[in-house]
Amino acid sequence: MAPAESRAGAPAGAGPAGVEAAVAEVVTLCSELIAIDTTNPGDPTAAGTERAAAEYVAGRLTEAGYEVTYLESGAPGRGNVIARLPGADPSRGALLVHGHLDVVPADPAEWSVHPFSGEVRDGYVWGRGAVDMKDMVAMTLAVARALRRDGVVPPRDLIFAFVADEEAGGFHGARWLVDHRPDLFADASEAISEVGGFSVTFGDGVRAYLVETAQKGAMWLRLKVTGTAGHGSMLHTDNPVAGLAAAVARLEAHRFPLVLTDPVREFLHGVGELTGVPFDEDDPEAAVARLGNLSRLIGATLRDTANVTMFQAGHAANVVPSVAHATVDGRMLPGRSAAFEAELARVLGPDVELDWDTLPPVETTFDGALVDAMTAAISAEDPGARLLPYMLPAATDAKSFRRLGIRNFGFAPLKLPPDLDFTALFHGVDERVPVEALRFGTRVLYRLLTGC
Repeated sequence: MAPAESRAGAPAGAGPAGVEAAVAEVVTLCSELIAIDTTNPGDPTAAGTERAAAEYVAGRLTEAGYEVTYLESGAPGRGNVIARLPGADPSRGALLVHGHLDVVPADPAEWSVHPFSGEVRDGYVWGRGAVDMKDMVAMTLAVARALRRDGVVPPRDLIFAFVADEEAGGFHGARWLVDHRPDLFADASEAISEVGGFSVTFGDGVRAYLVETAQKGAMWLRLKVTGTAGHGSMLHTDNPVAGLAAAVARLEAHRFPLVLTDPVREFLHGVGELTGVPFDEDDPEAAVARLGNLSRLIGATLRDTANVTMFQAGHAANVVPSVAHATVDGRMLPGRSAAFEAELARVLGPDVELDWDTLPPVETTFDGALVDAMTAAISAEDPGARLLPYMLPAATDAKSFRRLGIRNFGFAPLKLPPDLDFTALFHGVDERVPVEALRFGTRVLYRLLTGC
C-alpha cells in the first residue's frame, strides 16, 4: 500500500481495497445496528437506550485505530460517540458527519418482520431505523473504518459524531453536546447528515438526488383551557373539553398562507428543467401535485403547518373536568416565526392558554466546494444524475449544530428504486432500505470524504 502521505485526498477509485471493504461490511453493520433496540420513548426523564449502540460504534471505531470520546448526559444510557480523522490541511474547517442512534417506537404486531430483527430479505435490510437513520450510521461507520485502516489522509479534518436522543429534540445528544462540549466541534465549518442525498426518478427515468439545504422551524405547543368542574348530568356553559375541541377544530380547518421560499423555488425550477414541464411560480401547488409520492414532503414546505397530536381531558364518564390539554406540532417556514405565533393565537382564540418550545428554521445556500464535491461523488457513481436542493419540513440535529455556526446539509446518499415510496418509510411500518442502495451510498460517501 502507498504511504499515507501519497494518499491525501485520494479519490475512492485510487483505494479500491478500502472502499470495497467498506461496501462489503455496510449491510452487516446496518443489520446489527438495527438489531440493537434504541427506542426513544420521548420522555426526557427516562433512562436512555442508546448506550449499547454507542458502545457498538465505539468498539468498531477503536478496532480500526480511532481514539474515541464516549460521553453521556446526566441521564443514564444516553451514549454519544465522537471520533476525528486528521486531514491534510488543518487550516480548513473540519467536516462534521453526524448521525443519531435512537429510533422511534415500533409495534411488532403491525410489522411483517420483527422491527428489531435487522433481517436481510428480498434485497432489503428491514427494521426500525433502516432509513431513520441507521443506514447512514452504518455507511459512515464503514467508510470511517476503511479510511483509518488504509491510512487515508482526507483533504480536511473529519469529525464523526454518533449521538443520542435526536427523535426527542437532542436534549441528551446533539443539543447537550453543543451546550457542554462545543470544543469537540470548535473548528467544524460544515456538516452532513440525514434526510437528503436520496434519489427520486422523474418521467422517463430521469434521476435527481435531493440535498437538504433548509429546514422549517419547529414549535411544540401545549394548549390549555380551563372551566368549572361538575357533575356530567348538570347544565354547563364553560366545559373546557368542548372549548378546547372547538379551538382545535378551528386550527384543523385553517390554512396558513402560501409562501414560496428560495429553496423550494430552486427545487421546483430544477424539476421543471428535468421533466420539461416549466414551473409556474404563480401556481406552485400544481407543480407539487405532479410530484407523486414526493408531494407530501414538498407540499409541506409551501406553508406553515400545525397538527394536533395529543388530547387529554377528564377522568370519569360522569364528571366534567376543570381543565383540558392538547399538544400541537407546529412547523414554520424561515422568516415566519413571529407571524406564525400571532396567527396561531388568533385562530385558537383568547380562551386557550399557550406554552411552547421552539427550534428555529435552518437554511443555507446550495453552493460552494462541498456542494461541488457532492455533485462529483454522485456523478461518478450515477453519471447524468443531477442534485437538487430542497427544504425539509421536519427537524434534525442540524438545528443544534447550527448554533455553532456550522453550515448544514442533508446528504445520506441512496440510489433508490423508482417505485419505492421512500418518504413514507420514515417512522412507518415495515421500514427498510435497499441493500444495493446501502452499497451505492457507501461508495458515494467514500468519494465525498476523500474529495471534499
